[in-house]
Order: sequence, then structure tokens, then C-alpha cells
Amino acid sequence: VEMCNNNGACRKSDPGVMCPSFRATSDEQHLTRGRANTLRLALSGQLGAEALTSEAMRETMALCISCKGCKRECPTGVDMARMKIEFLRHYKTKHGLTLRDHLVAYLPRYAATASRFRGLLNLRNRLPLAAKLGEKLTGLSARRKLPQWHPSPYGAVATRPAGASERAVVLLVDTFNRWFEPENARAAERVLRRAGYAVIAAPAPDNGRPLCCGRTFLAAGLVEEARTEARRTIAALKPFVESGIPIVGLEPSCLLTLRDEFTVLLPGADSAALAKGALLFEEFISAEHKAGRLKLDCHALPEQNALLHGHCHQKAFNTVGAVEAALRLVPGLAVKAFDSTCCGMAGAFGYEAEHYDMSMMIGELAVLPTIRAASAETLIVAGGTSCRHQIADGAQRRAEHVARILDRASAPTPP
Repeated sequence: VEMCNNNGACRKSDPGVMCPSFRATSDEQHLTRGRANTLRLALSGQLGAEALTSEAMRETMALCISCKGCKRECPTGVDMARMKIEFLRHYKTKHGLTLRDHLVAYLPRYAATASRFRGLLNLRNRLPLAAKLGEKLTGLSARRKLPQWHPSPYGAVATRPAGASERAVVLLVDTFNRWFEPENARAAERVLRRAGYAVIAAPAPDNGRPLCCGRTFLAAGLVEEARTEARRTIAALKPFVESGIPIVGLEPSCLLTLRDEFTVLLPGADSAALAKGALLFEEFISAEHKAGRLKLDCHALPEQNALLHGHCHQKAFNTVGAVEAALRLVPGLAVKAFDSTCCGMAGAFGYEAEHYDMSMMIGELAVLPTIRAASAETLIVAGGTSCRHQIADGAQRRAEHVARILDRASAPTPP
């Protein structure tokens, strides 16, 4: 909190990410500086003994969408997303969790069971009355379609040793790409195999539920539950990290949790080593290409242009350039990344009934109008599952993960 020196860089409106809620509201309360100052006053006792867990503080933090734009763009590196996690930890401890908190936070633990009832659960998006009832019960907006449970969720690849001419990689598939968009994980697996890599499944301890980054728990302030997931993941991946085998993930907010929050939840040599060895799919592909080790033959696609929207966490960790580099492996494909703030979905934020309108306002600042203006023949690329859903809802366009584009471009062509 003391890192905020009131320089006001978060009030900017030029290209960049921060601060999406301030850009939409022009209200100092919903600004990185405003939140930091309020937290400072609360921590110093100037707002009363219970200020940190008060409703006023909840309102101050409510529109922080944890984009991490401030982490990179603030001159002093204020990380409001991390502060929000700690605030939520105290607030939820005092006030308890809502049903919505439970549904979002514990999704990775109940997903396998819920998937068995996907036919029934998916009816919600087709029945307006069900959506309205769901909003009353859970607080998830009836105006927003929920992610569809996929009929064929991603199953782990068989673990096998690398061949003499292969380099091994561990494919870490997150909850969202496993149960809702498994085509992204399957595409990534095919691309990696075609490029000459042995793909190893991220092993679950005792053959239990898949590994989890704990991001959904952090979003609800359940720090100890997130720490449990981090401990489990670090232990499972430690043998591969020690062997120098890269850990490759697809979802920016999940994979980058291994590089950021894990080192805070469980500081030490093991989390630091994992952070160093964890890469987004596009980072791995572009780095291997630069090193001359990538053996991926790509052919041209019918589309000649790609418009790239970077996930906020990709921007915060400066990995958008890796997506561009990976896309340029496709012959003749012109890639354009555009400056924008957040898409507005921000994980569960855009699904929350009370935040739906704000979510769309943020999207309309830049992302949605830019994508609507793109020609129908232009590929829309977005790395985050939330981003893709926001683009589908707000611009009526299908956005794709870079893995799917490389999969099509590297697929064997008919003779």
C-alpha cells in the first residue's frame, strides 16, 4: 500500500491497461490510487477499527477487476490485484462466503462431477426462465451465457518417455480448457507433437483430480485453499522441473499464477524453480523457434489477417509479443495487436449480475468496437477464456486461442 506515491499515472487514458474501472467511471474511488489511499487510511486506523472489513471498503474494492495492469504500468509497481486478494481474505473471513463464491471458487474440485450432468446444466443458456431463476439464486447474470460444459472434456495424454529425437514437455491443462474448451488443449497437444516434442500429462497425485493453480480460490479470498492447490501442484511438477522439462500451459491467468502468486503463497526454492520453468504455450513455441529447435511445418491459411487481443495478464507479464511471434509462423498471415484496456469480463466479474453493465462498459472502451470493425475474414485471436466469451457476447465474433490456429496451419494437407 505504501508503494503508492500518488503520482496519478493510473488516471491515464492513453493506450495501456490500467485502470479499466476508472476509465469507465471517471471516479477516483475506482482507481488504483483511490483504492491504495483508502487501504492506507484503513490500515492506519484512521477510518475506524473495523474499516478493513467494512462495507465501505468492499465497495471501494468491488470494481478492481484484478487485471494487473497496475503491476506493470504503475511507476512504482503497485499490485492492486494482490491487495484485493488479501482484502477479500479478511472480508470473507468476517462476513462469510455467498453461494456464488462457493460455485466459482470450488469449480476445479466439483467440475468432474458437474460434467456428468452437463446436458441438464447447459439447458440454463437456452431457457430464459432458468437463467432468471439462476440469477436470483446465485447472483450470476441472466443476461450472460455461462460457459458450456463440453460433451468430450479433455482427457490426459499418456505419459511416455521422450524418444531419442524428442524433447519432453509437460502440458498443464487448466480447469477451463479441460471441461469447457478442450479443443484448445487437444490442438496444443497436436501442435507440440508435430513439432517433435513428447507431450507428458501433468500428473495428479494419487491419480486424483487434475492439478489446479488455485486462481478461483484467490478470487474469493480463500488463500489457504489456494495454498493447498499450490502445494499440490508444486509437488507434482517438481520432478519434471528438476529434470529441466518445461511446464507449458494455455490459460494466461492460470499459468501465470505459477509465476506470480505461487512464489508468495509458498516462497522458496521449489516455487521459484517452477516459476522459472513454467511457460505459456505461445512463449514455448516462440522461444523454441528462436532457438532453432522447433520443427513445425506450417502452410498458409485461407485467412490473411489476424487481430490479436492480449489478455490483461499477458500484458502485465509482457508475453503478448510471444503470441505475435507464434502466429507469424503461419505463412502470409499479417498479425495486428491493438492497444486496449481490459475486455471487461475479468474472470467471474462479468458474470456477476451487479457488474454486468460495468463489464460491458469496459469492453466498449476499446476491445469490442475494434473487433466489430474487423472484417469477417479476419481471424480474432484471444488467449483468455474470459476474453473469448466477452468477445462472443459483445461483438458476436468467435475468438480463437493461438494453439488452434497453429493446429490448422500445421495439419497435414491433402496430397
